[in-house]
Amino acid sequence: MKKTLIIAQNFYPEIGSAGNRMKNIYLLLKEKGLDVEVLTTQPSYPNKHFYEEEHFWDNTELNEDKDIHRIKIMKKKYSRNILNRLVYYLEMAIKMIFFVLFSKNKYDVVFVSSPPIFVAIVGLIAKYRFRAKLILDIRDLWPESLKGVGVFNYRVIISLFEKIELLLYKQASNIMVNSRGFIGYIVSKSKAFADKISYLPNGARDFEINIHEEKDNAEFKVIYAGNLGLAQDVTAIMNLAKELNERNIKLTIIGYGIRRDSLVDYTKQKKLKNVEFVSPTTRTECFKIISNHQVGIVTLVEAEVFETVLPGKVIDYMTCGVPVVASVSGFSEKMIVGGKTGFVSHNLNELIECIEELKDNDKLYDEMSLNGRKYVENNYLWEKNIDQLIRVII
Repeated sequence: MKKTLIIAQNFYPEIGSAGNRMKNIYLLLKEKGLDVEVLTTQPSYPNKHFYEEEHFWDNTELNEDKDIHRIKIMKKKYSRNILNRLVYYLEMAIKMIFFVLFSKNKYDVVFVSSPPIFVAIVGLIAKYRFRAKLILDIRDLWPESLKGVGVFNYRVIISLFEKIELLLYKQASNIMVNSRGFIGYIVSKSKAFADKISYLPNGARDFEINIHEEKDNAEFKVIYAGNLGLAQDVTAIMNLAKELNERNIKLTIIGYGIRRDSLVDYTKQKKLKNVEFVSPTTRTECFKIISNHQVGIVTLVEAEVFETVLPGKVIDYMTCGVPVVASVSGFSEKMIVGGKTGFVSHNLNELIECIEELKDNDKLYDEMSLNGRKYVENNYLWEKNIDQLIRVII
């Protein structure tokens, strides 16, 4: 049987789409009888202190799994300074490379997840070290996303990253993407890449569709759950919070990331009594909280690269039967509108009108709630989609 090494920065018990993606891939490959190991870091996203709490370690099987190899990073992780973050990535890559070079195991397949691109480079080295097939998992277009958030303008370094990106596409036996929006971009680099690309979206597990709390219909509530970083339009969330406060509509925020503090400060400054901040928690608990709300908010900054992405929270809301109200473009907009699972607009007043329409129109709300769950069941179940990866591996 072929032996596979998964190389990823993020893994269980880390919260967020990346860690959840790698956890599901690993567990499902094992359930299908494949021989799989993981090379990852000690959990620290978005804050390593989260994982000092036992409730995050809620999977006994994974806690005791000897096939998960974790490296410890000394450098502080999610610094606001992009250069400090690059130092972190370099330390991580070097330690992973040492693991690869001195490993006594033999792997037939290397599955490496990017970004960051430094981890993908480790995968390339592992390909030659083990003489293995390289499967490149693309969760985000990097370095395009660096340019999209507008905080890294070192053209020489960006150019170097772009050359490395092209090399990785060339050297990969297969390229997995978690958004169909990435396919056109990758093929634009070379038409030869088209035959290498497979689609493996983020999604939900069968049992997650049934994780629901009884909704408190006495109170109409809106939720934002997820990262509050450079890619998310936090200003739009601030403006929404203010408008919802004036309409006496509660907003719950389960947020983390480098812009969370500025959002907290804004709500205090404006004395927004309707906003409740909830500490990040496990995926299961998060789904229970989401399920007790009526609308899920998604925002992305306006940049061409973000027209290709599908934020994980969109699928999470739909899994919980919560209609989506979003300020997004491109692939995400087409999916939300086409699936009739919510509304999309870049205008604050229109977003508020969409929320109020869902509040006042029970029939519309029920239709969009049901559409979301059906859309996930038909298109975004891990149990169905994992076969795409298994076919590539074997």
